[in-house]
Amino acid sequence: MINRERVLQEFLELVQIRCSTRQEREVGDLLTKRLEELGGTVHEDQAGVKLGGNCGNLVADFPGTIDAPTVMLTAHMDCVEPCGDVHPQIENGIIRSDGTTVLGSDDKAGVTAILETLRQLKEQDIPHGPLQVVFTIAEENGVHGSQNLDSSLLHADFGFTLDTHGHPGVMSYKAPGKNQIHIAIKGKAAHAGVEPEKGINAIQAAGILLSDAPQGRIDEETTCNVGRIQGGSATNVVADTCDVFYESRSRDKAKLDAITQRIVDHFEQGAEKTGCQIHAEVSPDYGPYEIPQDSPAIEVAKRAAEKLGFPVELEESGGGSDANHFNTYGVPTVVLAVGMTNCHTKEEYIEEKDLYDAAEWALEIVKQAADCKRG
Repeated sequence: MINRERVLQEFLELVQIRCSTRQEREVGDLLTKRLEELGGTVHEDQAGVKLGGNCGNLVADFPGTIDAPTVMLTAHMDCVEPCGDVHPQIENGIIRSDGTTVLGSDDKAGVTAILETLRQLKEQDIPHGPLQVVFTIAEENGVHGSQNLDSSLLHADFGFTLDTHGHPGVMSYKAPGKNQIHIAIKGKAAHAGVEPEKGINAIQAAGILLSDAPQGRIDEETTCNVGRIQGGSATNVVADTCDVFYESRSRDKAKLDAITQRIVDHFEQGAEKTGCQIHAEVSPDYGPYEIPQDSPAIEVAKRAAEKLGFPVELEESGGGSDANHFNTYGVPTVVLAVGMTNCHTKEEYIEEKDLYDAAEWALEIVKQAADCKRG
């Protein structure tokens, strides 16, 4: 059994530490200290330097007490805004903020579960194989922390990212890849009151092309979205520039490539119709992944959930996470639910029960992995 009072107090402590994306130093230093106290050798990579932040990803190695597969447990340190001056409230087994900020269960619930797992292994002298714990930065702005992680530090056989909604027992084994698409439209400036007919309005061109551009759900595993538009300089100038920012997602790589190219072609082929110069640039964020349902990672997580009496549910995710990159790096990684609800809003909350169950699940996963044979 985990120490519920300790889990609760640690969670409440962590959510009250401001941890904006690329500003994770305070919580990173605290977690480094705790990981080292629990027997880990902690490496901090240079991802923070690359991203203009003040802290890198933390990768901690813990030696095993038996010969068993190396398990990786991961969570991210940063939170969406507003995450400063958080005042957690507990009522009827529900933990919320006071309504002026997010709570931060995304992803301090995952961090807390991992720390409690390490403590229980040590205090109860539980046999286990080698462990890697990874606490990432800059997850919330596009999983850029794990994208820039020093992957040479990873050597786990399989892993678990504790970072999604739903009650413990739910896990994501398949997730989409995502591309960012920047469409730059260049028209011609002119005085809007004196000679507007001499101009070519790039904002108007964007509107014309957006009216029949791909948007929303394409099929059950493919989506795209226009998320931001900016352009022009003043109301008395015919806008000569407009930038359109898109994203495309799919759990199928071929479909991801196809919808991305369709968007690029739609806008670039619209240059002649609108009289503008149009250029589209694609920046991949992360690739899709699918873990076989009979893989060791899923089997271990299922056995652990079943032993604890948690209903097991395998889901296909519509969003990305650090697991996308860990899978790309060659560590089969499943995303586990930790109970976070209404994430990225001031209405975010987590049930105390889910907070405790997430820690129980992580601990039981390590125990179940200890029964597996290497290779």
